[in-house]
This record gives sequence, C-alpha cells and structure tokens, in this order.
Amino acid sequence: MSAVLSTPAFRPSPGFLLGRRAWSGVLAAVVAVVLVAPLLHLALPPGHALHLSDYHVSLIGKIMCYAICALAIDLIWGYTGILSLGHGVFFALGGYAMGMYLMRQIGRDGNYAADLPDFMVFLDWKTLPWHWTFSESFLAQALLVVLVPGALAFVFGYFAFRSRIKGVYFSIITQALTYAAMLLFFRNETGFGGNNGFTDFKRLLGMPLATPGMRIGLFVTTGLTLIGCYLLARWIVGSKYGRVLQAIRDAETRVRFSGYDPLWYKLSIWVLSAVMCGVAGALYVPQVGIINPGEMSTAASIEMAVWAAVGGRATLIGPIVGAFFVNGAKSWFTVAFPEFWLYFLGALFIAVTLFLPQGIVGLFKGRRRDDPEVRS
Repeated sequence: MSAVLSTPAFRPSPGFLLGRRAWSGVLAAVVAVVLVAPLLHLALPPGHALHLSDYHVSLIGKIMCYAICALAIDLIWGYTGILSLGHGVFFALGGYAMGMYLMRQIGRDGNYAADLPDFMVFLDWKTLPWHWTFSESFLAQALLVVLVPGALAFVFGYFAFRSRIKGVYFSIITQALTYAAMLLFFRNETGFGGNNGFTDFKRLLGMPLATPGMRIGLFVTTGLTLIGCYLLARWIVGSKYGRVLQAIRDAETRVRFSGYDPLWYKLSIWVLSAVMCGVAGALYVPQVGIINPGEMSTAASIEMAVWAAVGGRATLIGPIVGAFFVNGAKSWFTVAFPEFWLYFLGALFIAVTLFLPQGIVGLFKGRRRDDPEVRS
C-alpha cells in the first residue's frame, strides 16, 4: 500500500497546489472573469465588435455551472473510480432550493398579485407547504443548497458503499435515484411547480434580475466559484487523502487489507461532489431563469459523464474543457443543425472512446508530459 501511495503518478504538483505555468493560467482566468468580461459587457456599446452580449454572458455563465458539475464528476469517477449517472438530482436540488427563494422574491408582482407563488394560486392552495417555511430567507435557502444535496448523498452513499455496490450496478442505482426524484417532482402536490417547475423570476436580494449589473454579477460569482472548486479539487488530489482515493480506484481490496476503510473515503468525496453540483444548480437557476424536473432526467446526468470523458478524466482541467467544448458545440448545433445534435453527441462520445481514451487534454499529454496540469 505504501508503494502505491508513493508512486510518481500520485505525487502532488510542484509548488503550492500548482506549478508556475498553471498559476499563470489561473490568474489569467480570474482576470478574464473579474475584469475582461465585465468590461466587454458593460463598457462597450451593443454595436461594438467586441461587445459581450446578454446572450453570451448567460450562455458562458450556464456552461461554467456545467463545468463545476463536470469537475465534481471527475473527483468521483476519474480519481475514485465511482461512475455516477445520477448527479443531475443533486444539481436540480440545489437549483430548486434557490428557485424557492426566487419565487418568494416575486411577491405580488406575479400574474395573480398574491402572496403565494402563481402555481400555488392556480392549484387553489391557501398556505405555503411546510418545506417553504424559510423560503423568504436567502441565507436559509443558501444553506439548503448545500445541506439537501449533501444529506441525500450521505444517506444514499452510506448504504450503497457499505453494501460494497460498485461498477455498473452502482451506476444503475444512481440512475434509478435521479429518475425516482424526477417522477416525484413532476407531481403537483409536492409543492415544486409540477411539470413547469419555477420560472418568471423577478429579483435576487431585492435587486432586479434582468439588469446588466446583476447579470454580470452572477457571471463573476459563477466564474470565481468554478476557479475555487478547481483549486479545492487540485488540493484534494495532491494530498494524502487524494492519494488514498486514487489507490481505492486502482486496488480497493488492497487498500482495505492495508488498514484503510474505503467506506468513509468514498462517502466523503461522494458527498463533496454532490454539494458541488448543488452549488452549480443554485448558480444556474437565476442565470437561466427556470428550473423544472427535466434537470433530473437521466440524459442530463449522462451528459455530465460525457463532459468529463470528452475533456479527459483524472486531469481536473479536462472536464472543464469538455464541458465548454460539448456545450459550446451544442449551442451552435442546436441552432444551425438542430436535427443532427444528438447524432453529433453520440459520434463524439464514440470517437473519444475509440481514439481519445484520455480525452481532449490527452492530445497534449505527449508534448507536455511533465506538465502537472495534464498528468493523471
């Protein structure tokens, strides 16, 4: 076991978390998110060639939320060997927690000019359900963004990992989990808007959502969150804890015989991954303007795994690249050739599986073998 944990593949990157070149990349990303994008959006007029439009601000913000999910998948799949096909449920739970707060922020500006959300008035509800008790508090809902996905992941993961369910069987039951949650949220009596979910948001923290300042504020917050999640993930995989996770991925039985209990290692990274997806969902909802049970579909969860695979598993930067590449292509294909998008996605995944097992990042691995950013 000690030999496994001390092999060069598991050594942390030189320097503090990252090498000098990688820190330069992180700094460039911070500058792009905090300075360049706001200037292009707010300072330049709409007719300018370099103006960043409202559409592109929202699109990039949405993809950054997806990139956080891809990073979360990489922690459990790339570094721990746990393939989840149900992380959409954690993403949606975080989105619904934020959506509840945004629905209460509408106040009497809804179509029915009532204190209750419009869908409750339409269904002839007289009072808020018990789980909406603290929905007017941003702090309470922000805590629920973390606690609800984390609690569900803990309970589900504890029983699954304690039973030593792994491989394709684990992937199947994660799909069953997200599908069951989707069916539950489709029901009107649960108080989550049924098939339509939540939409028509007006304000966040008392300020209008449909303003350039709020739009770019959400963009910057999402970008900084993505960078923070990347640095956290880099710290984790470079620590002894991360090396144990990788040892579990490669030889779980040997880890157990060496005196480590894989249950708590797997459970802790599983819960952290779920929380990251919940935070991504909470940032996604005010930028996109809607949350419904469709975010819990099995296809949405499978796409998260596709992003990680296309970018390159066990690289951290690869899943981020994969999320931007796949969703950027999706945005273009669904406009230019909407009937061919799913064919393209399927062909892309097959091509990566056959010809690029290390993903897009793997293309540069041969030329930059010593770079810690592309080392698995």
